[in-house]
Amino acid sequence: MPLDGAPLDGASLDESSLPGVWDLTIKTPIGSIAAVYTFVESGVTITGSAAGATEIVELHDITSDGPIATWRQSITKPIRLNLHFDVRVTGNTLTGHSRAGRLPRSPVTGVKR
Repeated sequence: MPLDGAPLDGASLDESSLPGVWDLTIKTPIGSIAAVYTFVESGVTITGSAAGATEIVELHDITSDGPIATWRQSITKPIRLNLHFDVRVTGNTLTGHSRAGRLPRSPVTGVKR
């Protein structure tokens, strides 16, 4: 669910500044994880990928509605997890959370390159 509780309707581009290259930090219970996220505008949808220290993964179900963006991704290292992200983009900064199933939410921050 988005940060403001409103539903998102598809992966359309409104006034979001999500497309671009972002340096994200995810603060997990076992320490901070840094990764580079790339979001590309493709018609009326957004595609993307995440590059961490050990793997590069495709992003799925990317939505962007104004400043609110969500996406899913699966990782296999250090352990196999399915992550869901819910963030707010404000100019060249990004804040929000990621969640892996029943695990607690992890704060996410990012800076656009």
